[in-house]
Amino acid sequence: MNREEIKKSLLDIMDPYIDEKGVTTSISESSDLINDLNINSAHLVDIVLDIEEKFDIMIEDDFIGKMDTVGNALDIIEEKLNA
Repeated sequence: MNREEIKKSLLDIMDPYIDEKGVTTSISESSDLINDLNINSAHLVDIVLDIEEKFDIMIEDDFIGKMDTVGNALDIIEEKLNA
């Protein structure tokens, strides 16, 4: 699975948690999950659980704090998939 495929899956996972519908088309890797996309911390946990299920990986708590942007989330997912 390449980075673009992972990004598409990640955006599909995040979409229900983003208040502004249609914003996923303008999301870049530098988009901040909390400040730009208005994803609250409770929804971030839900997103991580969905990521774990979708990609069959385990994301430890210390990695969740590093998932502040779309790009960082992609980096973590790629790292876990390649481990």
